[in-house]
Amino acid sequence: MDGQQDEAPIGFIDVEASGFGAGSYPIEIAFAKSATEVESHLVAPPDNWHHWSDAAERLHGITREQLLTEGLPPKAITQWLNRSLMSQTLYSDAWHYDFSWIHCLFNEVDVLPEFKIASIEEILTEEQSKLWAICKADVAASMQLIPHRAANDVKILMATYRAIREMD
Repeated sequence: MDGQQDEAPIGFIDVEASGFGAGSYPIEIAFAKSATEVESHLVAPPDNWHHWSDAAERLHGITREQLLTEGLPPKAITQWLNRSLMSQTLYSDAWHYDFSWIHCLFNEVDVLPEFKIASIEEILTEEQSKLWAICKADVAASMQLIPHRAANDVKILMATYRAIREMD
């Protein structure tokens, strides 16, 4: 493996949301805790988070009622993220969305994230970037996981990154 085992593992994050655009908010967050372990939690929306997209619900399959009964409040989620990810950089292939939803969450409780979210593009070569979408679709199909659930999407990101690195 030409020394790749000695490299620090790359962290990935994925956020599912109530919809897209103004007023949307995070409803599920997952990150890679290690090369093989993923942590995930649903987010219970506070009373002032109203936006809900039926189209988004059909995509991720999470109901607002499920968030209210199974989700953790924003304060608990931000504490979990900061405690788990302190000083780390996590990568997303939907950086613009994931970054804004994480900041929506942290703004709700008036706390700053103690970790960074960056675009996957920052760690890919130009050639790897060109192949990312096709490789990710192939990996997702082979893994047969339910898509648009944060933990499954993180597993797909990790496997895609490994597959793309092996192409070099």
